[in-house]
Amino acid sequence: MVIGGILGGVLGNQIGDGTGRTAAIIAGTLIGASIGGAIGENMDASDREHVSESLETVRTGVPSRWRNPDTGNDFTVVPTRTFETASGPCREYTIDATIDGRAETVNGTACRQPDGSWRVQG
Repeated sequence: MVIGGILGGVLGNQIGDGTGRTAAIIAGTLIGASIGGAIGENMDASDREHVSESLETVRTGVPSRWRNPDTGNDFTVVPTRTFETASGPCREYTIDATIDGRAETVNGTACRQPDGSWRVQG
């Protein structure tokens, strides 16, 4: 989890620009830390963007799938529940990945922050 968070922060630093860089670092760190393990270590910046975009735009229960052409890894993100809190919307999600032929699954919850980024809860 720590490695995933660090990698996510580093990748966020590389893709963001100006004030967007800070948001990208935060989002990358949080998403990287949340997925951790083998999945987090094998996601690059474009994979992390797919996760963030899925949390933001995909309807509950609808899978978002992609194959990373550089790594050959397959990912599926499914927002499984959307709910409101006093500070804004939150989403439970599942990430299924096939990394080097091995299946991995992570479940989590993330909430949208005032700056539009998603913060993993717990």
